[in-house]
Amino acid sequence: MSAIMNRRFILAARPDGLPQESDFRLEDSPLPVPGPGQIVIRNHYASLDPAIRGWLDDTPSYLPPVALGDAVRASTIGTVEASHVDRFAPGDWVMGLNRIEQYSVVTPDDFMHPIDVMLAPSVTSYLSAMGAVGLTAWFGVSEIMKPRAGQTLLVSGAAGAVGSMVGQLAKLQGARVVGIAGGAAKCARLIDHYGFDAAIDYRGKDVAALAADIGAACPQGIDHVYENVGGTCLDAALLHINTQAQIILCGLIAEYNGDPQGARNIWQLIVKTATMRGYLLTEFVDRFPEGSRAIAALIAQGKLLFDEHIEDGIDRAYPAFMRLFDGSNDGKMILKLA
Repeated sequence: MSAIMNRRFILAARPDGLPQESDFRLEDSPLPVPGPGQIVIRNHYASLDPAIRGWLDDTPSYLPPVALGDAVRASTIGTVEASHVDRFAPGDWVMGLNRIEQYSVVTPDDFMHPIDVMLAPSVTSYLSAMGAVGLTAWFGVSEIMKPRAGQTLLVSGAAGAVGSMVGQLAKLQGARVVGIAGGAAKCARLIDHYGFDAAIDYRGKDVAALAADIGAACPQGIDHVYENVGGTCLDAALLHINTQAQIILCGLIAEYNGDPQGARNIWQLIVKTATMRGYLLTEFVDRFPEGSRAIAALIAQGKLLFDEHIEDGIDRAYPAFMRLFDGSNDGKMILKLA
């Protein structure tokens, strides 16, 4: 009988612009063995997120770049295969920031914790609504933006995993929510499925055309911008912000695979005495269980909807990852590994 091998999705070269298949390779290695204070996780699912693109570059960021020859970093959920840590036993379900590989050997830290699979609609919920995606939306809306009834919130990348939840959570706070998405089908989904008040298709529009559509959809101006895209979307939004508006930068996916575009209308922050700030979920790492419980309650009450797009097999890692950049994913992008 052949030995069990660990298949890994390896970074072979630094991408120049849009990642190419040749920037990665699949590699088989022996099953890892835990050392003192370590555990081995059998990864069942990996989360594919736009943030991964930034980790592939050798540039300063909030996390070190993925090393050439190493497996690509990603959030995963799986079961403990072997353990030299008392609080983790074989068979326990855990979630952590690991790698796109079938088995990971890790030293437990603040980013890894046990999960209760009975609490969630499905185990993959911990990579979507109840995981980093949902928690990013939850804390961004409830702790940072805090929209009120009568205010208007604009979210770009609104049909994506984070954006769709941001809109729903803001609606629960009484805000009027407008989403920017790519294509008529996604815009219709924002309104018909997620309950947005209005949706704007950004495709094929320059700043002036997109700003005109935003003005029509937000006749009372914008009080909160939850920015996931950047580029044209952010520049157009800035032209309609209200006095003391709040802009949260969660992502800039339009700029991940090319030269940074910047924001030409940044002067509106001065004109409207508005604020713009960056936001990382790590600000709330000690409150993850609290957020997951709150989201689970909303799902159980039928007040929060979420969608997942699951690709099967580590051999699908590259094409599944690239769906994030051409918009062909239909829900939170997840890769099944087990």
